[in-house]
Amino acid sequence: MFKLFKISSEWFVEVAISAMAYTLLFYLNGWLTNSITFGLGVSWIYLPAGLRLFLTLIFGLPGAVGIALASFLISYYGDFPHDLTLCIGVGLISGFAPYLARYFVFSNIHLESDLSNLNFSKLIACILTFSLLSAGLHQWWFSIMTLEDTGSLNHFVVMFIGDVLGSLLLISLIKCCLDLLRKTRKTAH
Repeated sequence: MFKLFKISSEWFVEVAISAMAYTLLFYLNGWLTNSITFGLGVSWIYLPAGLRLFLTLIFGLPGAVGIALASFLISYYGDFPHDLTLCIGVGLISGFAPYLARYFVFSNIHLESDLSNLNFSKLIACILTFSLLSAGLHQWWFSIMTLEDTGSLNHFVVMFIGDVLGSLLLISLIKCCLDLLRKTRKTAH
């Protein structure tokens, strides 16, 4: 029984970390890229896309749940119409498109669960798979929900580009920070 509680608390912590990190980066991205926003929910550079992929690769289902909850709240209380069905769909797609991409990548390019064999080509496959699923599912949902000025091929292409660029930029930034940290540790010892 104690072990079950430990698993549940770890799961909750991963959900909370994912939700908070995604929310913070979403608003930071909005502030940084406000002048290059293409339309509702579509930006030419979307840094949170990289975080969605990263969190679901690391945490799995808890990462997807945290992102879905945060995205629902951001959508419902943000610029989207206050339509519960619309915002639930946006949240589910935001959280589970990267989780679906994770499943596809783990099973088709044989990525280890601890990411030990993640190399540049597998990372690109992850980013492209995720970006196609995310942009496609979001624009499909927007067209079904008949949101004005959404759901078009142009919106899909820009969202795909934004997700790819945001993922590459965020993951490159994380890599640079890790390299700097390693370098600092070596000089300290």
